[in-house]
Amino acid sequence: MTSRIDPRHLLTVGIDVGGTNIRASVVDADGEVLDTVAAPTPHSARALEDAIDRSVRELARRHRIAAVGLAVAGFISTDQSTVLFAPHLPWQNAPVAQRLSARLGLPVLLEHDANAAGWAEYRFGAAAGGQTVVLVAIGTGIGASLLIDGRLYRGSHGIAPELGHLQVVPQGRACPCGKHGCWERYCSGTALADTAIEMLATDPVRSVLARDVSRDPGSLTGRRVAGAAQDGDPLAVRVMSDFARWLGLGLAFVSDLFDPDLVVIAGGVSSSAPLFLDEAREHYASAVTGAGHRPLARLRTTQLGEAAGMIGVAELARAAVDAPVTGRAAR
Repeated sequence: MTSRIDPRHLLTVGIDVGGTNIRASVVDADGEVLDTVAAPTPHSARALEDAIDRSVRELARRHRIAAVGLAVAGFISTDQSTVLFAPHLPWQNAPVAQRLSARLGLPVLLEHDANAAGWAEYRFGAAAGGQTVVLVAIGTGIGASLLIDGRLYRGSHGIAPELGHLQVVPQGRACPCGKHGCWERYCSGTALADTAIEMLATDPVRSVLARDVSRDPGSLTGRRVAGAAQDGDPLAVRVMSDFARWLGLGLAFVSDLFDPDLVVIAGGVSSSAPLFLDEAREHYASAVTGAGHRPLARLRTTQLGEAAGMIGVAELARAAVDAPVTGRAAR
């Protein structure tokens, strides 16, 4: 018998499908994470879907689940059912939502991971109350989302906005997307390491980080650079300053395109915001068109952290559930 359940009482599962790990969380209508399981990401489509199936079923043994959402770093079809392309996952033109829904007996929805994070911050975090909001997720690369008057903007084909691949340096650093000079090649965790190596090649300095890089360049990571900058390492401080400049210039482009009232900086690099955000704000203020004669977007850092994608896609899945709910759970 069909019953009507208040959507505020529904529990949904949000899954962050990353290239390394799958993290699945039960999320309530207030955006609170109640339970989480994690597993390594398999390398074949069938094995990946098996792993997602197992994760949802494990959570469903402890909670009554109404729907499932997957946050995916890739291109999603406009009906949010198909992964068109995901560079770090084994899905291409794959009807993932349909296949998983048939296995689980639950509604399944897909969303780009940055869109999911942006929606979570708008509903429950740093973007609450914003009118035109841009989320810039800075990690290995740059992901982004755009919300206008409380609605996610996905473009005509579900792909917008790919801000990380705006070309900021013609014939600049090669990007895995196939272009050169993309913003994320100068403003990301990966870029921190690349910038450190380039600086040492042109202007060697004496520092602990420089010594480590000369011994083993492959050991350098963005996290290592940020940690060294926190300790005052001169090379790392210069790298973070360069990162701040590129972030500010990129935010000026973003403001020229969308004129947001709020920008949320998210992703792994955001945890180091005290090292770069004030300087980035100065570069942004001077580089934006009409500098000194227009309001600037407020810059905030994420409130929800690495859980944002799971929270956001779980909330989107909740909204997509039809009002009559049969109360089925994955078995």
